[in-house]
Amino acid sequence: MKAVVNYQAGAGMVEIRDVPVPSKLGPKDVLIQVKAAGVCGSDLHMYHDIQGFPVKRPVTLGHEFSGVVAATGPEVTRFQAGDRVVSETPAYVCETCIYCRTGQYNLCPHRRGFGVLEDGAMAEYVKTREAIVHKVPDSVSFEKAAMTEPACVAYNAAAHHFRIRPGDYVVVFGPGPIGLMCVQIAKRFSPGRLTVVGTSRDANRLEIARTFGADSVIIADEQDVVREILAYGDGFGPDLILDAVGISVTLQQSIKAVRPAGQITKIGWGPAPVGFSLDPLIQKAARLQGSFSHTYPMWEKVLLLMDKGEIDPLPMTKSYPLEEWKTAFDEMDSLRHAKSILLPGGREL
Repeated sequence: MKAVVNYQAGAGMVEIRDVPVPSKLGPKDVLIQVKAAGVCGSDLHMYHDIQGFPVKRPVTLGHEFSGVVAATGPEVTRFQAGDRVVSETPAYVCETCIYCRTGQYNLCPHRRGFGVLEDGAMAEYVKTREAIVHKVPDSVSFEKAAMTEPACVAYNAAAHHFRIRPGDYVVVFGPGPIGLMCVQIAKRFSPGRLTVVGTSRDANRLEIARTFGADSVIIADEQDVVREILAYGDGFGPDLILDAVGISVTLQQSIKAVRPAGQITKIGWGPAPVGFSLDPLIQKAARLQGSFSHTYPMWEKVLLLMDKGEIDPLPMTKSYPLEEWKTAFDEMDSLRHAKSILLPGGREL
């Protein structure tokens, strides 16, 4: 089968390769014929070899995907061939640590994710585990369903960790795919004001932020970000800030701008050191919260919200055949649009 493979370390070391279809199914395994696979910012980081996490190369990229069940292991009971499904990202968890046993398997220290430490879904077929597969409502297209994973990342940050109350002043740093989905989800909680911070290069994505519900935007390379944030309301700053960027300057701006006793949720990755004092965070008695990945109930909730039409990531996407993966990567990388989706069009087994 055809697959997009990051075959060795180094910038640009990605190509289409012929690889075997996963043929050995364990008792609880599910083989999915991939219909749509999203390109994540982490895929771009691996493409440029600037990721801040370990990678097992060669590896087939892709951890955001939807498709049809092609085959199942002998002990699978919840799915059958032909079911429209999505899968979560942890290809492996130990199932015995305290985090696995308490439903927080996204924090399992032995977790191996698709497209990073295990072969992923930018391919015609991918093997996953029954425990992390979800049925897709009939009203949800494969392209939209492939966006369930980034929507769940945003749900974990904006609905689980963020604790928004109606009327809160909310600021989102970064109009990337996760930031944009955070806008859609945060709007479900009726914030008093929702502001998105980007740069002049983000012009197209900031327009999407407005259509997703942002009340205002701030252009970081043209305006004084902290001053603009503090100009709204009583001057003490936002109740909640979500940093979906991953560079130190946005965290520093967040700490300067957040309201005393407010909260910053950090979702953007970045390997560079912070390089500034955290004393203002202490003085403000503000909370800095990390947010990573997602869990089973979040997937069910996000699929329900998609089914009801209350969140819809498709306006920020553009789709490409699998063979045009490089164009899909480059156009997303150039910020021409927020999200690329690959369509493998896998052949029947």
